[in-house]
Amino acid sequence: MEQYILICAYVIAGLLGLCVGSFLNVVIYRLPRKMSLAFPGSHCTSCTYKLKWYDNIPVISWLMLGGKCRKCKQPISVRYTVVETANTAFWLLSVALFWKESPLYAVVCAVACSLLICVFYIDLEHMIIFNRFSIMIAVCGLICMFYDGYTKPADHIIGALAGGGVFALLYFGAIWILKREALGFGDVKLAAAAGLLLGWQKLIFAVLIGSVVGSIVLVILNRAKKQDKDTEYPFGPFIVGGIIIALLAGEPILKWYMGMILG
Repeated sequence: MEQYILICAYVIAGLLGLCVGSFLNVVIYRLPRKMSLAFPGSHCTSCTYKLKWYDNIPVISWLMLGGKCRKCKQPISVRYTVVETANTAFWLLSVALFWKESPLYAVVCAVACSLLICVFYIDLEHMIIFNRFSIMIAVCGLICMFYDGYTKPADHIIGALAGGGVFALLYFGAIWILKREALGFGDVKLAAAAGLLLGWQKLIFAVLIGSVVGSIVLVILNRAKKQDKDTEYPFGPFIVGGIIIALLAGEPILKWYMGMILG
C-alpha cells in the first residue's frame, strides 16, 4: 500500500509539475508587464494568435512546433520548455527526497521551488523581485519550521534574522560607502525569506554557492563583453540557485562536510 501511494505521488508530482510549470511561464511573462494572469488566454506574443489546446501541451507542443508559432513562424523562447522541465524535475525530486519522511514537507519544497523559478527568471529579465514571492516563500518557511525534520524551529527564525540582517547591512553599507546600490532591497527580503525556509545552516550554504558562482559568472561576462565594472547585473538568480540546491540537497552535503572536518 505504501509503495502504491509513493507511485501515485510520483505520477501526480510529474503531471502537476508540468501544468504548474506552464502556469509559471504565464506569471513570468505577464506579472512584470502588469498584465492579467487570466485574460486574455494563451497567445503568441508576436502575432497574438490564440493558442489551441494542442498548442499548449507542456514541452510536447514546443517540440512538435519546432519552437515556432504555428501561424507566424516566429521563434518561441526555449525558456518556456526549460521552466516546465525544471519545475517538473524539482517536484519529482521533492517527492523522491522527502515524501517518506514528511509528505507535507515534500509539497512545501515543491511549491517553494516553483516560486523560486519565478524569482529567477523575472529578476534575470527585469531586475526586480516582487514582494509577493518573498512573502509566499516566507509562508513556506513558517510551515517548514514545524515539519522540517532536519532543523529546529529556532534555526529557521535565526536564519530569517541573519539573512535579512546581513543583506540589509550590505545594502545600506554599499549606499554609504560606494554611494550606490550594490544589490537591490528585493534581495534583502529574499534572503530573509530564504533564511526562514532553510534555517541558518543551509542559508550559509546557499549564500556561499550563490556568491561564488555569481562572482565567477560576472567576471566572465564583464571580460567577454568588455563592460564597465559598474554595470549592474541581477544577483537574485544566483541566490535562487543556491537556495534550491540547499533546499533539496543541503542536509546531506552539510553532513558530509561536517563529517569530513570532524573526522
